[in-house]
Amino acid sequence: MKSIRNILNSRFKNNGNFFISVHNILGFKPKNLAFYKTAFTHRSMNIRDKEGNVINYERLEFLGDAMLGAVIASHLFSEVPGGDEGYLTKMRSKIVSREHLNELGKDLKLIDLVESKIPKGQFGDNIHGNLFEALVGAIFLDRGYKYCEKFIYKRIIIPFVDIEKLEGKVISYKSLLIEWCQKEKKTFNYEVYDDTGNDEVRHFAVRLSIDKKVVAKARATSKKKAEEKASKRAFFVFQKQISRPN
Repeated sequence: MKSIRNILNSRFKNNGNFFISVHNILGFKPKNLAFYKTAFTHRSMNIRDKEGNVINYERLEFLGDAMLGAVIASHLFSEVPGGDEGYLTKMRSKIVSREHLNELGKDLKLIDLVESKIPKGQFGDNIHGNLFEALVGAIFLDRGYKYCEKFIYKRIIIPFVDIEKLEGKVISYKSLLIEWCQKEKKTFNYEVYDDTGNDEVRHFAVRLSIDKKVVAKARATSKKKAEEKASKRAFFVFQKQISRPN
């Protein structure tokens, strides 16, 4: 760990300010700053330890994702004793959705701490959620499960987990719309067409047709996002039919 700490210390020039920033985010003192420095090191830095292993936040992101899932699952298991496996899985997905994690990362301004050779303005939205997961992974390695659980309760469960509200929350409008179309035996098609926008970042334009009639259009920085935006617009067009009880 010493070699990794030395490598990262050379990148994070002002450890005092970094310690204070991390302390403020966590609400408790970090013991080993090296874990947190790794959590905010982008792969573009191309740092390796003496064994040749890469040092960046991606492995911590994997660990943090697992810890989030475990803590949220435990909470739901206790709070909803009547929930079956499918219900609990769906509720957990709503709580740790990519959209929600991105918002959490933005609120904490985690990107301000990132060391990267890529301009921060060029990162997509997912960088915020990735950093949040990596931070959770760093907490687990530094202080163990209890502190990890404490942080997740403080930042996610206490302020955001309302069972009743979550039950009505839509994770994916595209999935909801496709499920409805299949149930009602309607045809649907997502078509990417030429985008004439003048944005610096490439955008994708999508039009959604149901029963061969265009019902919604949308554009975004990825095909997936454009399809989701078009699906959301279409959902509100057909909301009464989709929400109608069987």
